[in-house]
Amino acid sequence: MATRAGIRRIGLGLAALGRPAYINVGRAELPADRSVENMRAASWEVLDHAYDAGVRWIDVARSYGRAEEFLAGWLADKQPEDVTISSKWGYAYVGEWRLDAPVHEVKEHSLIRFTEQWAESTALLGPWLSLYQVHSLTVDSPLFDDLPLQDALAALPVRVGFSTSGPRQAETVRRALALERHGVRVFTAVQSTWNPLEPSVGPALTLAHESGAHVLVKEALANGRLAVSPPRPVAELAARFGVGADAVALAAALAQPWADTVLLGPAGPDQLRSNLAALDVPGVTGLTELAVDPEFYWKDRAALAWY
Repeated sequence: MATRAGIRRIGLGLAALGRPAYINVGRAELPADRSVENMRAASWEVLDHAYDAGVRWIDVARSYGRAEEFLAGWLADKQPEDVTISSKWGYAYVGEWRLDAPVHEVKEHSLIRFTEQWAESTALLGPWLSLYQVHSLTVDSPLFDDLPLQDALAALPVRVGFSTSGPRQAETVRRALALERHGVRVFTAVQSTWNPLEPSVGPALTLAHESGAHVLVKEALANGRLAVSPPRPVAELAARFGVGADAVALAAALAQPWADTVLLGPAGPDQLRSNLAALDVPGVTGLTELAVDPEFYWKDRAALAWY
């Protein structure tokens, strides 16, 4: 089956499908009854559609509820030979599969947490796992002063990376990529939030890409906000190209020359198809006027409800 040009730069993230509640808006395509069985079926359906479309990168995390478990079952059933699997450690899912959980995840960047979660991830994903990332690294993370933890990461038999969050993403990227242990770089991949509303990490990701690190873009739709309530310039471009606002926002991420992999986070196959229309949109530039102060952006993101 013919696949679209550029599809290998697309990755599928399972944050919205591995647990019943998340902060993404526009989740109506999820099952009305978000039981474990129904969410497993929903994740497998999206995985099937994504794979058939040519997507070969899949991203999960320990804190995405049962995402690793769902993915492991799909991999065992389908036995694909050409996929790249990335996962993350640092957050633990504590939501007990409840929509109304007072707390859904707890963060800890420690050697103990890493050791526990590496064992859990490899027990499920085993030989499929290609990249293991520190989840939501920030400049004040204790990891930067924890040499035994850095040694443990550097000794992993897979590629090691980190994801970033917060208004100081650029500083985190630069600091983390400078880490070395015994003359070897600890991190060779980075996953950061970039979208037309929050592009501040772009220059740091340019340097990361130029240094040979694999750069992944997450939250290109601003947790669904750019799709559900797009700013006028995004809506106008969507109308011009006959696609959804989500495709325009994703096309803007794909237009960045430093972006090696752009992650999608669909709640179902219809959203996936709409997202993939980004591959049919010419390079989207000129949305720089949409950028907001990173402090305001991350404050608004933190206020999003889990539902």
